[in-house]
Amino acid sequence: MRNLKKSRALFLTAVASGTMLNPLNSSMISLALHSIQKDFHLSFTTVSWLISSFYLASAIAQPVTGKIGDLIGRKKLFLIGLILVAISAFGAPLAPTFFVLLIMRLFQSIGSGAIYPSGVALVQSNIHERQASALAVLSIFASAMTALGPTLGGFLIIWGDWPAIFTVNFPFIIISFLLGWFMFPKDKKQAGSSIKNALLHLDFIGIFLFAAGMVLLLWFLLSINTSPHYIAGIGGLLFVILFVWRELKAKDPFIDVRLFKTNRALTSVYVQFIVLNLFNYCLFFGMPTYFQDEMHLSVRTSGLLMLFMSGVSIIVSPLAGKWIDKAGAKQPIMAGAIFMFIGAIFLTVFFIHVPIIVMGFILAFLGIGYGLGNVALQVAMLDATPENIIGTSSGLFQTCRYLGSILSSVVLGLVFGKAITPENMQTLGFIMIIVSIVSILLSLQYVKSSIHLKKTVQ
Repeated sequence: MRNLKKSRALFLTAVASGTMLNPLNSSMISLALHSIQKDFHLSFTTVSWLISSFYLASAIAQPVTGKIGDLIGRKKLFLIGLILVAISAFGAPLAPTFFVLLIMRLFQSIGSGAIYPSGVALVQSNIHERQASALAVLSIFASAMTALGPTLGGFLIIWGDWPAIFTVNFPFIIISFLLGWFMFPKDKKQAGSSIKNALLHLDFIGIFLFAAGMVLLLWFLLSINTSPHYIAGIGGLLFVILFVWRELKAKDPFIDVRLFKTNRALTSVYVQFIVLNLFNYCLFFGMPTYFQDEMHLSVRTSGLLMLFMSGVSIIVSPLAGKWIDKAGAKQPIMAGAIFMFIGAIFLTVFFIHVPIIVMGFILAFLGIGYGLGNVALQVAMLDATPENIIGTSSGLFQTCRYLGSILSSVVLGLVFGKAITPENMQTLGFIMIIVSIVSILLSLQYVKSSIHLKKTVQ
């Protein structure tokens, strides 16, 4: 029994220390932009591509690499992803130009993006007891790295300037690679499992249309608050339409779009995850701005207040995993949406009138909703996904996270674009109420769809 627990712990350590690299590197760079801008003599707009390109590449790379992992094997892809991150960790500090640094950042994005879908698929196929609790471990690592990334980045920059935020990846890469090499079982031999055969079975036209559509649509969304690129938005829609048409006709489609119609439970999970992250990132990015610009709180005090939300979310995650292991994902999904709704009401009615400590408790309440929903929706996604496309589905799931994050920046730009005032804070609260109502309706839809899916399978 002890050996079993030890093996489980080492297995999860291998996966978690790899899957945390994407959220860590997406948030840690925020405090390094100023130093990089100064060293390479760039404008802020140019240097900010280190953030935008990371999100764009991750949003596209995760389902693509997930598909590759489904074909060549999840262990193989996980280790390849770690090698790509290692290349960026070595090459970025030596970059002679900003263009080379940007290329290294893309290596980092694609590599860390490949690790998540293969890591989730490895957990799904190898850990069958208390699987929700195992996924909760991944959520805790990811949430902690997202929350603590800027703080860790600040300390690293003081210690070794901006190159340190790349070299710090090495300890995690080494731990994850060595444990993964020994703890992950060998990939099953199957037709098309070699890299050469996998490439022959890849729907490159479908991948190109998907990537082009995503890049143009995300470019349009990112431009809404400044000067909207309507041509990019129209082009993105056209590529998405072509992508759907292509996938309906392809013999081996990159993404079987028919699945979204026949498997409504999975579709509901994807949409609800976009909504959950729209809600969460509106608060994650919007609240510190309100604290500092309107309330004139220090960066330290603002960070401590945000820990009420992120800290409670981290604490709730393992509890959510235990609940899901016993009762399934339906109840926690609904509970998370209800917590979001009640928290949004508190945010709208009380937040701007109460002492700071009460603000912290309201944020903690909102953190419970995210902690429950994040873990429960991961489990629901795996439950609703056919075994042979777990990697692809997990990658799409993460793409939904990025869509929610980017949509939150659009909402915040519209609400706080002209001025950050208590009245605008209440407007954001009203939007959060609407978003949480949508989440409750989607939760009801998931419950209905999952019951239908279960009857169909039986």
